[in-house]
Amino acid sequence: MAADSEGWGMGLQFEVVDLRTDLICASEMVEGAASPEEAARRVLGIDVFRSGKRQDLVARVYWQRRGEPKNMVRLYSRPYFQ
Repeated sequence: MAADSEGWGMGLQFEVVDLRTDLICASEMVEGAASPEEAARRVLGIDVFRSGKRQDLVARVYWQRRGEPKNMVRLYSRPYFQ
């Protein structure tokens, strides 16, 4: 399904938490991204994937649509099956 048909980016603000270091710093807010992956790519500057090994975990991305619970996805630097 295409990103636009899922409603991504329609007034959504994504919160990207960089997990690449032992010290988790403040998150960055991204507006206008088409998906959580795009928001993370903008902040981290690397390609990210929704499935991967724990050792390759690089970010958590949060978002919330009005009237719905907050969502979160974990993103990895390499796909699980590579």
